[in-house]
Amino acid sequence: MTLYRRVLSYLRPHSAVLVITGVATFAFAGLDAIAYVLLIPFVDALFRTGAADAGAGVTGVAGEPGAADLMTGLLDATVYRFVDVQGDMLQAVQGIIVLILVVFLLKNLFDFTRAYLVAWVEQSVTRDLRNEVYDHVLRLDLSFFGRTPVGQITSRLTHDVEQIRRLLTIELAKLLTTGFAFVVTLAFMLLLSWKLTLASFVVIPTTMAIWGPLVKRLRRGDRRVLDLAGDVSSQIQETLSGIRMVKSSSAEGMARRRFRSITTEYHETFLKAERLRALAGPLTETLATLGTVVILWYGARLVVSDGALSGAQFVGFIALSLKLYAPVKYGAKFPTLIQPGLAGAERVFEFLDTPAQIEDRPGARVLSDPIGTIAFEGVGFSYESNRHPAKPTAPGEPRARGKPALPVLQDITAEISAGSVVALVGPSGAGKTTLADLIGRFYDVTAGRVTVDGVDVRDWTVASLRGAMGIVSQEAVLFHDTIAANITYGVGDATIGEIYRAARAANAHTFIEALPDGYDTVVGERGIRLSGGERQRIALARAILADRPILILDEATSALDTESERLVQEAVGRLLGGRTVLVIAHRLSTIRQADLILVLNEGRVVERGDHASLIAAGGLYRRLYDSQPVRDIRSAKGRVADAREAASS
Repeated sequence: MTLYRRVLSYLRPHSAVLVITGVATFAFAGLDAIAYVLLIPFVDALFRTGAADAGAGVTGVAGEPGAADLMTGLLDATVYRFVDVQGDMLQAVQGIIVLILVVFLLKNLFDFTRAYLVAWVEQSVTRDLRNEVYDHVLRLDLSFFGRTPVGQITSRLTHDVEQIRRLLTIELAKLLTTGFAFVVTLAFMLLLSWKLTLASFVVIPTTMAIWGPLVKRLRRGDRRVLDLAGDVSSQIQETLSGIRMVKSSSAEGMARRRFRSITTEYHETFLKAERLRALAGPLTETLATLGTVVILWYGARLVVSDGALSGAQFVGFIALSLKLYAPVKYGAKFPTLIQPGLAGAERVFEFLDTPAQIEDRPGARVLSDPIGTIAFEGVGFSYESNRHPAKPTAPGEPRARGKPALPVLQDITAEISAGSVVALVGPSGAGKTTLADLIGRFYDVTAGRVTVDGVDVRDWTVASLRGAMGIVSQEAVLFHDTIAANITYGVGDATIGEIYRAARAANAHTFIEALPDGYDTVVGERGIRLSGGERQRIALARAILADRPILILDEATSALDTESERLVQEAVGRLLGGRTVLVIAHRLSTIRQADLILVLNEGRVVERGDHASLIAAGGLYRRLYDSQPVRDIRSAKGRVADAREAASS
């Protein structure tokens, strides 16, 4: 029941609209049933079967005294006050037809109101739920994204939310409508004959009993279908993002076999669940037919033998009973129809219940006017420690094991003074990027602490801490938006003049102006319409515009051509001036003038010093340096000096 209550809680903010929807639905159901009841006076007027009794009441016999009196009294007080079925037959028929037309017009008016309000609630709930899931995505730490496929996350934001939408609006709206229709129809049937009404219910317990055992199997099947849908999305995402690698490796066949394996399992699992769901219609229809047979047999006895009902009333009862079976059939199928929604809710709530591990501590302070000093004090880190032990890494995947992973960083101690340039050097997998990520609390240390301006980073608010940092990653991240929007991303409002100045400082203004739409050019997904060097310069312009005192720079010039590399390096030189800079170095020739170089290997700092002292020491740094082609590239500080000299001249 907890799952049901949590799902229904998303309707609570829209309770006022739901009340109006309920009133409209009840009116619609009542008028729909009244249209069937009007068949009784219509048949009476047409065939004069109850003309003698109209307006005087009918007294039942054979153990059911006065059973039809209530219905006759209701008709006397309503229809027969306006239509004289004992008078002219055609006038009586025409009068009843006019009443039927009025009832249908009112019914359709309430149906329109109900349908529109249901659509309003439907889209409001979908918006609220998607916003909540998306907000939670933004709160989660990087370790979650490291262990959860993007396709699974996307599937929960789209497909699973869509299943919940159907459950909360379409299916529940149908249940409400059929529920009201059931109550109103049942009331009119009881007014006609409680015995015949009781007889019509003999098949309902059997219908409910049949579907009980199938519901649990359907829930399991629908959950598996949603898991596989996420796997399909993940496979498509991986293939499209790595399509160049797939083609260059001639791995199309392997990718095709892997994708078809997943889609085949999805196909089989989906059909297995649908086989069970498809039984609802035929089985319920068969039972409804048996119920109708019981009504015809027993009702005929009440009319012919006992005289408890008139022919017109029996016709009206049959029409109402046929209408009654539609809500009963839907009610029988309802548990099977909501299983995809409940399975989707389980997956979405499992996601929402995953805690965000990187959050503000109680009493965390705002980092205002940062100076830019950074210190690592006995820092240790392990990725396994940043996983949530109680949650699966992704639906259908095994849970994280309790066995601790090998530490990524061990006993890192270093001080970075404000305004200095520090380079992190080491072989691949040494922990350079991870160490830089600890400064902005993208992960939390598992031993020791990291401080900014002498305060543990965990005692600063996350927003203010990251607001003091600019990050230019190895792969420039651009969004499917205009160049101007990408430059101002995360910065807030900026004037066009400020955007131009940042672009000029990043050596980007010239190529941007040459584009057909200039700064309004849409760069495409991940900036695909721009070259690698152009993307890097847009990212640098963003960092220049942000003008933050701490800069983490993941060098990304090794894949660029000579001219693009020169332009990017000049822009980097302008960016470094007056900031505390941490450079993750890939080309050692670019960091020879760094104030401090930390050499990492297997998660430890094995050497430290400036370029000259490390070369003289003949250790790991010297071996790494000698293994790379030496290029005549000026230092970043030299380019800063050149830029200042050019500006002064």
